[in-house]
Amino acid sequence: MNIEPIIIIAGEPYSVFLELLFKTYKSRMFKKYNKPLILIASEKLVLKQMKKLGYSYKINLINKNIKKNKNLNNKKINLINVDFKFSETFDKISHKSSKYIQECFDIGLNLVKKNKNYVLLNGPISKKSFLKKKYLGVTEYVSKKTNSKNKEVMLIYNSNLAVSPITTHLPIKHVTKNITKKKIIQKIKIINDFYKKILRKKIRFAVCGLNPHCETNDQFNEDEKIIKPAIKILREKKVNVKGPFSADTIFLKKNIKNYDVIIGMYHDQVLTPIKTLFGFNAINITLGLPFIRMSPDHGPNNQMLGKNFSDPTSLIECLLFIKKNCGN
Repeated sequence: MNIEPIIIIAGEPYSVFLELLFKTYKSRMFKKYNKPLILIASEKLVLKQMKKLGYSYKINLINKNIKKNKNLNNKKINLINVDFKFSETFDKISHKSSKYIQECFDIGLNLVKKNKNYVLLNGPISKKSFLKKKYLGVTEYVSKKTNSKNKEVMLIYNSNLAVSPITTHLPIKHVTKNITKKKIIQKIKIINDFYKKILRKKIRFAVCGLNPHCETNDQFNEDEKIIKPAIKILREKKVNVKGPFSADTIFLKKNIKNYDVIIGMYHDQVLTPIKTLFGFNAINITLGLPFIRMSPDHGPNNQMLGKNFSDPTSLIECLLFIKKNCGN
């Protein structure tokens, strides 16, 4: 039986991602991992970092047309090589890597567009240098590239609790005008369908209010005028959702045991507590695309590049999730 491979875009070349990948190959979990990994990256860069960090894996250069590569396995690093002229010393993140990163994404996205059973996993990207001001984040970049704009949902997942912000990498001053009933309803329905179809689980949602204690002295109260009506419509559609709850207490232990997913109105409202609770034991899943896209829940961490101290837990959790829930 053919087992669908996992397409991995290494992302920012001056990041710790390759270190994390090398550590993942060495982990106990990976010894029996049966889904082939296909890495899209620069061969020279992989070899350079491997040498610097003291790892020694053989590389299997493969064709962009994956179907021509038979009997793929993880005894070697399966690599689609993308040329990249990197500095002889590990450099700082800059716009000079943008063309290389874009080519890696083009190859990866082309593969998953042709076969929607593949899972796309990407390493961290510098939003400032690669995305510039065109996209809020990689979530929006991938949704635009796959004609899924405004359908994308960021889900930060742990099996005990997941969170999702209605707005993503958006400056706080723009949050209020980007919260609508339609957006809340659409995103919660997409998450609900994902849990039903992929995880085969009926889930319980809690929704955070926007304002402290869900109260405001302003003339317009978003919690009353937008969030509560959205929750009412979802409940009428038999979605198990409650709220709005004050964000400063919903993450207390006695409260989170009653819910599977907590919906926030903005990025840090829910990502700060889940990272406090689970550290790197959480993964970033983009829903609303024609395929599943995932990434470890951390950034490039350029300052730690080449030091061999970075924690691969989030990447390992991504691969475990894919093995358990995605395809054969």
